[in-house]
Amino acid sequence: MNPAISVYRTGNWFYRKNLKKIANIFSYINRLFFSVWLPSSVSIGKNFILGYGGLGTVIHSDTKIGNNVSIDHNVTIGRNPKDSKVPTIGDDVYIATGSVIIGEISVGNNVIIGANSLINKSVPDNCTVVGNPFRIIEKDRSMKYYELDVNLQKVVLKRKI
Repeated sequence: MNPAISVYRTGNWFYRKNLKKIANIFSYINRLFFSVWLPSSVSIGKNFILGYGGLGTVIHSDTKIGNNVSIDHNVTIGRNPKDSKVPTIGDDVYIATGSVIIGEISVGNNVIIGANSLINKSVPDNCTVVGNPFRIIEKDRSMKYYELDVNLQKVVLKRKI
């Protein structure tokens, strides 16, 4: 497991036990040692991955993230100044490098967000989005991002033979 995620999980345990001052120390340990702002108050599901240790990633303290989510480096998840809520990220979501997800929005299940995308409106389930502002380039995708990677490896192996 990624060290930054281990530090987060420990801090989150303290946060859930209502020991928030101790939990905050773990948030700052992540900031100091791993250059990731991943507060202990964030709600994160199982099988969470931070690419490159989450280097440069900033996640708002009220964010809710589902299961099987992978976030690359230099990603920001936060709110607009006038908003009171922050984004909610569904299950089986891949967020590529440099993306910004802001506002009172939700990102659906089984979504792939391309590199350097600006997500400022809700994203439906089972799609791929790219760009600034984002646009949907694929709808009704059934395969998860981690299944696509396995299939790509099979194609590459066949070509080498």
